[in-house]
Amino acid sequence: MLALGKLLELTLARREPAQQIQLTVAGVRMRWLGEGALEVSPPAARDNGLDLLLSAGIHGNETAPIELLDELIHAIARGELVPAARVLFLLGNPEAIRRGERYLQQDVNRLFNGRHLQSSGSEALRAAELERLAANFFQATGRTRLHYDLHTAIRGSKIEQFALYPWQEGRAHSTREMARLARGGMAAILLQNRSSITFSAYTYETLGAEAFTLELGKARPFGHNQQVDVSRLKTLLTQLIDGSDTQDGGDLQGMQVFKVSREVIKRTDAFTLHLPADIENFSELAPGYLLAEDAGGSRWVVEEQGARIIFPNPKVANGLRAGILIVPAG
Repeated sequence: MLALGKLLELTLARREPAQQIQLTVAGVRMRWLGEGALEVSPPAARDNGLDLLLSAGIHGNETAPIELLDELIHAIARGELVPAARVLFLLGNPEAIRRGERYLQQDVNRLFNGRHLQSSGSEALRAAELERLAANFFQATGRTRLHYDLHTAIRGSKIEQFALYPWQEGRAHSTREMARLARGGMAAILLQNRSSITFSAYTYETLGAEAFTLELGKARPFGHNQQVDVSRLKTLLTQLIDGSDTQDGGDLQGMQVFKVSREVIKRTDAFTLHLPADIENFSELAPGYLLAEDAGGSRWVVEEQGARIIFPNPKVANGLRAGILIVPAG
């Protein structure tokens, strides 16, 4: 296997490869762009015009997606997987990955779309670097741009694998892309309704890619992800990379579609979230339920029929969302 196929090993050891460009037997070009960043280019005769960005480890303790990308990179380096697409593999927060922590000081996935300019520290610098790498990768015109940002969640979920689809004014969500994700094992999708500061929102809103945050199960340490079944997603990613995903359109295969009703924003240290600590994503909340309170008499009371909660987290920094109320889109 080519040395550049060991991107994860290099990252964990904080090492640079001796050779920063290598070619596989099939003529696939692998280029190391920096810590946790590997660009893969197909032979010109195979290039199908797809630019595919695959990122994981934006939160350092979300290891199942990192292991999935590692397997794909190994397959390319061994010549077992011959790309027809250009692919950029990014391991988002290398130091947090090495420490097995979600982040060090700041949540990197709240530092995109220029938000890093309002902050400082190593993770703000990393967000800026990830934006630069993505922008450079997607700079060619006339090519298809697709980004999957792979995550696992802090808590359990009643719907284990689901996608978040960013929003941009005047731009329609693609049923074709949602059907593709259904084939990849996503059981639900959340259509967002406002601009965001996540990595997938940056590539969607600023770089014009089709982009998604994919949640694949619960976060566990390296080597303990046997319960996280990413087999369908791995098949889809393999087909996208080698050009064999030729299915155009298709139905959503029972995928549940939700939309954002409200975000719960933590404003002060007085914020209280009235939910059990172990509540799962997609738990239903009845109308009239007092969801949260904050200083100055602020109250979030559930008014929506069929409301569910995702990403409840009262420990976020002030000014960030402490949960999202969602409802069925149909």
